[in-house]
Amino acid sequence: MQDPFNGADRPRSSRKLLLRIDSWIDSTLWSAGAGLLSFWDRSNIFFMRFRMRGFKRAVFEVLGEAMTLGTAGAVVMLALALPAFEHTHGNWAEQDDFAVTFLDRYGAEIGRRGIIHEDSVPVEELPDHVINAVLATEDRRFFFHYGIDAMGLARAMTENVKANSVVQGGSTITQQLAKNLFLTNERTITRKVNEAFLAIWLEANLPKKEILRLYLDRAYMGGGTFGIAAASRYYFGKDVTEVTLAEAAMLAGLFKAPARYAPHINLPAARARANEVLTNMVQGRFLTEGQVIGARRNPANVVDRDSADTPDYFLDWSFEEVKKIAGRMDQHSLIVRTTFDPNLQRSAEEALESGLRRYGKRYRVNQGAIVMIENGGAVRAMVGGRDYGESQFNRAANALRQPGSSFKVYVYATAMENGFTPESRISDAPITWNGWSPRNYGRGYSGRVDLTRALVKSVNTIPVRLARDHLGTPAIAETARRFGVESPVRTDKTMPLGTSEVTVLDQATAYAVFPAGGISSDRHGITQIINYDGEVLYDHAVDAPPRKRVLSVEATRSMNSILVQIPEWGTGRRAKLDNIRTAGKTGTTQAYRDGWFIGFTGNFTTAVWFGNDDFTTTNRMTGGSLPAMTFKQVMTYAHQGIELRPIPYIDDPLPDGAAAPATVADAGLEGENGDIIQRPRFMSRETTDILRALVEDFENAPQLTVEPQRSAEVRR
Repeated sequence: MQDPFNGADRPRSSRKLLLRIDSWIDSTLWSAGAGLLSFWDRSNIFFMRFRMRGFKRAVFEVLGEAMTLGTAGAVVMLALALPAFEHTHGNWAEQDDFAVTFLDRYGAEIGRRGIIHEDSVPVEELPDHVINAVLATEDRRFFFHYGIDAMGLARAMTENVKANSVVQGGSTITQQLAKNLFLTNERTITRKVNEAFLAIWLEANLPKKEILRLYLDRAYMGGGTFGIAAASRYYFGKDVTEVTLAEAAMLAGLFKAPARYAPHINLPAARARANEVLTNMVQGRFLTEGQVIGARRNPANVVDRDSADTPDYFLDWSFEEVKKIAGRMDQHSLIVRTTFDPNLQRSAEEALESGLRRYGKRYRVNQGAIVMIENGGAVRAMVGGRDYGESQFNRAANALRQPGSSFKVYVYATAMENGFTPESRISDAPITWNGWSPRNYGRGYSGRVDLTRALVKSVNTIPVRLARDHLGTPAIAETARRFGVESPVRTDKTMPLGTSEVTVLDQATAYAVFPAGGISSDRHGITQIINYDGEVLYDHAVDAPPRKRVLSVEATRSMNSILVQIPEWGTGRRAKLDNIRTAGKTGTTQAYRDGWFIGFTGNFTTAVWFGNDDFTTTNRMTGGSLPAMTFKQVMTYAHQGIELRPIPYIDDPLPDGAAAPATVADAGLEGENGDIIQRPRFMSRETTDILRALVEDFENAPQLTVEPQRSAEVRR
């Protein structure tokens, strides 16, 4: 009997079938390989006919590489263009729907925003010398380029090289309109790339005359005016269709530098600039020298105007708030009563400018921003930069900057809500979180310290340990959002040290929770919106949502008890007001790019920031130096002649004439470990003050951290 599992005894038909399959596979693979080799040989023989040698080969190699690079470049350009085109979504062309007159808290007019459509003059109705003056100065080839003028850019670069300075700009009118409509004045490569793409988009979607009209209607012209029609009425008291050649030249000279050449402030400079415009018109062949000689000999005169500055940064921010509130209304000509206080605004502007003039070169810093909120939510002052005429970008409301250690209050507030107290002790020791090892300034550690000392001395390891082991970064981000931070808050591991960007307005809003007793600060700049018939369309006291508690009473008491000690013996001693209980926190980012002090009394909360627009480092400026000193100057003025209110849950306000707590007594200095170093009898009071200032500078320096792949922005 045969074994059915014995291969030798299998039926011959099965073996033949397997052999045929194997043979077919072998022959098929061989035939396919032979066919491919034959095809490859024939292809090589065919393409040898087109093989180039010598000069022709070099040309074709260059063209081939150009096609490859061009394809890659097109992909890169598309990736860059997509973010720019996001700005075009929505009803961007109707941003001037509202014409608003703004009043301060006392009822006096402080400015206007928006464009009254009836006053927008079509390009066809403007005199030729007005159009030619603008084109000769701003963009001579406006009607011949497609948004970007390569020839104009080359000419500007040549002139700048000859002059060894920036004497001409290469931006076209379309590029400037793109910036005015969609972008800010930040000097970054990203903004220039977006500006270029948006200029091309505008050229593809609007006719040239419409682009020119929008540019003439929306450009800032100094004196709080926007658009050439409004500037003509403001400076000359006449319609733009009636201006003379000399007046048109003066108006055209305002587009690039309205603050420097505003005729109601500096008439000689405005006339000199107008003379340059007339020269441009001759060089651009718009007019002859004989045609402009009359305007040179008889320069324009202007209507006498009050040279008082308008609060343009505050008005810009308030105008955006009006559009949010009034978007559902069917009336667009409005009168808006605001929370603005002109005296506090003037004080804030003077403090910022004096600080930059006195210490700007020393610290290598040239910009700043201030927001003051009266406890209760009313925004009383807003300084969005050093000079609105030079830059209309609002650094108070729109600039995102890393807050440094001033962000730590959200970590500690979250901890207080989760059972911690100011006396809770946490280990100040080396810590590593997913490969990141933050360190304290000086590389020293103090062992177990209470949360009061940790925040007052701005220890770095403690908030990181709280976030990692007890709280979690999402809970801290939620606290910041509840407090009123509207900027997106990141939840990465470096966030507890203040790497998530915020605005100055965000910080002022959030810190105002503490003097409000843990209730939301209800930040607002508008109290009423009224139409010209006197009908109240919006009243903040009635229509605003009710305030709610965002921090418990006990947690607020704990935070306030710590924050009032920072100006006494912590990093913010230069912010301490004389005989007025002060609370707050400093912040300094890595490489000293940003310096912050945000503080409050029972009456006001003020946020102060100093830095540079291009993110360059300062000369060791800390939050406890220029920002703290500026805070003190602003708040000292704000508290003159008013009833002083206590900070909630702080029952021991300093009596008149009282000195700082004994921890930093006049008799001695505080060492790095917190011990009191007694002043020797032979040491003078002046010497002690000098040493104390040195100690403060040391303590206010940023604390360094090291991260393997990403350098964490470390805060103090």
